[in-house]
Amino acid sequence: MNPLFRNDRPGAMPPSWYAATAETPDLRPPLRGEVRADVAVVGAGYTGLWAALTPARRGMRVVVLDAHRAGFGASGRNGGQVGSGYNMGQPWLEKRLGADTARALWDLAEAGKRQLRDFCAAHAPDARYLPGVAHGAHSVAEADDDARAADHLVRHYGYDQVDTLNRGAMQALVKSPSYMGGVLDRGAGHIHPLAYALALAREAEGAGAVLHELSEVTRVERGSPATVHTAQGRVVADHVILAGNGYLPGIEAEVAARVAPINSFVCATEPLGDAWTDVLARDIAVADSRFVVNYFRMTHDRRFLFGGRESYGIGFPRDIRTALVARMTALFPQLAGTTVTHVWGGTLAITTHRLPALQRLAPNIVSGSGFSGHGVALSGMAGRVMAEATWGDAASFDTFARLPLPRFPGGAALRAPLLTLAMTWFAMRDRLGL
Repeated sequence: MNPLFRNDRPGAMPPSWYAATAETPDLRPPLRGEVRADVAVVGAGYTGLWAALTPARRGMRVVVLDAHRAGFGASGRNGGQVGSGYNMGQPWLEKRLGADTARALWDLAEAGKRQLRDFCAAHAPDARYLPGVAHGAHSVAEADDDARAADHLVRHYGYDQVDTLNRGAMQALVKSPSYMGGVLDRGAGHIHPLAYALALAREAEGAGAVLHELSEVTRVERGSPATVHTAQGRVVADHVILAGNGYLPGIEAEVAARVAPINSFVCATEPLGDAWTDVLARDIAVADSRFVVNYFRMTHDRRFLFGGRESYGIGFPRDIRTALVARMTALFPQLAGTTVTHVWGGTLAITTHRLPALQRLAPNIVSGSGFSGHGVALSGMAGRVMAEATWGDAASFDTFARLPLPRFPGGAALRAPLLTLAMTWFAMRDRLGL
């Protein structure tokens, strides 16, 4: 079933705290008839909007198509955490790709964080970028792994922004009895993700890009130029950038074989007032060492925003709230009985190694997806480098594209049942503390 419409009504923003606190503009008109473009972009999340803004600033003709609204998908629903590096650590990348490529990938990830911070400072103050992301370890062995990773970054990359925390320091910062230690990355941060996405859309339009909402792409016809079809129109473009991530329907087999949609869920409590410091000592974001990651932070009005439950079918469970709140209160017993005011879900995309999937599908068609919950900064950088590749500056795109990208066993046909089986196993290990 098409992930675009399984859980959402066309153009209706989800019932999130983000949507309740952002100024969403009027609906942009859908595409009708034929238009010509230098670059056609499919998807108006972080990836697609940076892929649009970058060439538009150079004066290129850019058309963006989204089946719903700008910022509608994972870009407007996620936990807002701006992380460093990749889901796989630098030693893992060094072993498989060599030190030089691993260093180039690290530099791209750092550039992605700077790009986001600079953009928010100049164009999105309402995104409220704040520094600090902690990683909580559920075991002493995991805490030791975090410490070794921090030391590696200092010694080999000169990155001295990570503080190692023992059990006492971690529990003083993140007031859960579950964490045996961890790290605090002062070079990472957190934002209001929908406000950031909406600002990107405004800036792209201001630079000359044209955004069409309620314009689902039904197929991409290869050629030079290529043609991107919707139900009511088409874009004839010299270059096509696919940026639909977990919401991209199966219009490109090479993407579907390597990238799979999964769902994640988030809730927000009532404002906690001064009691917010009973949960976090500082206004930071936190993710932890569970395979099914718990991620959380405070909002600017001192609600506790908590995410962490996943599902691997396309459809959302009937009851999102019960299991999600149980997960939250297991970590923070002091929140038992706290009113939860907003609950929502969204679809992201993962790869087998949980690393981004940048693919060249044809000489003039590229795709960027599969950010696997680590895409707030990386997806924007991916959009930028895909756009740069349209005018021949493909060095950064080629670096991203060296990330290992195995097919799911059985390809697109079997990825869903096999993914469900694998993720259920890892979730059981989390529950058993293995």
